[in-house]
Order: sequence, then C-alpha cells, then structure tokens
Amino acid sequence: MKARKRKEQTFHEYFKEWVDLYKVGAIRSITLQKYYVTEQKIQELVPDLKIKDLDRYTYQQLLNSYALTHEKQTTMDFHHHLKGAILDAVDEGVISQNPTRKIVIKGKTPRPKKAKFLNQFEVQALLKELNLKEDINWDWFILLIIKTGLRFSEALALTPSDFDFSKQKIIINKTWDYKMVTGSFQPTKNESSNRKIQIDWQLAMQFSQLIKMKDSDKPIFVKSRVFNSTINNRLKVLCENANIPTITVHSLRHTHASLLLFAGVSIASVANRLGHSSMTTTQETYLHIIQELENQDNDKIIRHLSMLM
Repeated sequence: MKARKRKEQTFHEYFKEWVDLYKVGAIRSITLQKYYVTEQKIQELVPDLKIKDLDRYTYQQLLNSYALTHEKQTTMDFHHHLKGAILDAVDEGVISQNPTRKIVIKGKTPRPKKAKFLNQFEVQALLKELNLKEDINWDWFILLIIKTGLRFSEALALTPSDFDFSKQKIIINKTWDYKMVTGSFQPTKNESSNRKIQIDWQLAMQFSQLIKMKDSDKPIFVKSRVFNSTINNRLKVLCENANIPTITVHSLRHTHASLLLFAGVSIASVANRLGHSSMTTTQETYLHIIQELENQDNDKIIRHLSMLM
C-alpha cells in the first residue's frame, strides 16, 4: 500500500522526502542546501513527472535539459545527487528497473578556465601589493591563506585561541558557515580536516601582535556577514596592480599546495596540511604539477646515469 502511494508521487516530491529522511542531520548545512537546490531544479524541469514513470528515456531527457545550461561536471554532480534517491526507489520497488544505467553526461561548452594558482614570482608580486595594517583586514586574510592553504571557511572560523604561538601552530577544528545570514561555527569538512598546521616564525610574530587584544573565542576576521565575493574583489584589485593573473580566494589554497610541491614537499605532507581525506584527492587535484615534477625527475635521472661509466 505504501509503495503504491509513493509511486503516485512526483519525482521532486519523492526526492525532497528522501533528502529530509536520509540527509538532514547527516551532512553539513552547506551540502544539504545543494540537495535542496537540486530538488528545486527537478521541480522546474519536470514538475509533473511521477516517480513511477521514471525510466532511462525520461531520465536521460531530464539530464539533457539540465545540461543545456550547465557544464559537464555540474551535470555530473546533479546526476550523483539524483542517483542516490533513484537507487533507493528501485530497492523499495517504487521503480522496477534502474533508469540511471548507461546514461550519457552532456554539458555546455566550458567557459575559459581562470588561473588556478600563481607561481612563486607571481606570489612575490602579490605580496608586495598587500596593505598590511596594524589591525586585521582582508589583506592579512589573504596572506594567511597563502602561507597555510586553509579553506575559506576554515580561515574565517579562526579565533585567537586557535593559535599556539609557542609551537608556531594553528589548530583547525571548525569552520564558519558564512552562507547563513547570522553565521555560526560548524564542524570541519571531514575528520582529516581537523589538524594542526605549522607556520613560519614571521607569521607567528605578526599574528601574535594582531590578535593579542581580541576575544579568545570570537572569529578574528568576521565582524558582520561575510561574502567570498568581497575577498575575491579585493584579490582582483591586488592582482591587477601586481600585473599577474587574476585568481580567487580558493586559488590561494591551490597556490599554497603548488608552491610546496614544487619545493619538493611530499604529497603525503601536502595532503595532511590541506586536510585532504586521502592522498588520492591531492594527486587528482594537482596531477598536472606532479606530472611536471616527474618529468623534471626523469631529466635528473638521465643526467645522473649518463655520468656513470
């Protein structure tokens, strides 16, 4: 009886109930919001499609409609959100066969990719443009991410109590939910994101002076609602003044990792510093850099072997 009733639901109704049942309280609020956006998109594209009528043909049509206005990777993410609910519907007997089999992921032509990271000389040029005042500002925020590789939400959540100046370390154990109007502390992305990051003595000295009069448990950088566009706009001005490629605040994290990799730091150490759940994530994200370093290593190997008699 229950399965029969669920078959008469529209797809977007079924999906929303599935999200409420399995995702609420199990994932971070930012991720949960993405699922609700997916539900709104289903309602927009196929408002009357019933879950019982979902087959390979109608599902492929849905993905194709979505792909008309989204790039291929975004369409893939949309598909992954839907697939979990659909497979559960198959298990429940609401759908007789899995409609996600052998689907084709399409997407509109990607926009020209922006620079993902700066090289060492471009970083030096950017640092020269920073206006590092005696009080905390967004330029200090930019410097901190360049030197630590913190995620945007991790850096926003930093309080004075997170700095251990005696050991020159920063403790990462929370994030700041900047997408909400009021803002609040949230857990880190995963268990691996809880970590301690070593910082250089200069940064330690600078921040020890900057935060010595701040409340120990209040965010250093957050004074009102924060938008990442605010920092990105500041970065754009700095990059233009430095005559270097314009990057985003997330690209500062990529820049930090790339500088370490080019300096010969192991992938394992970079993964730990970034808070990646596995080295595979690091390898996939920085594959182009790793391949370039391997080419350099091959040159060194050949030069060394050629000297042997």
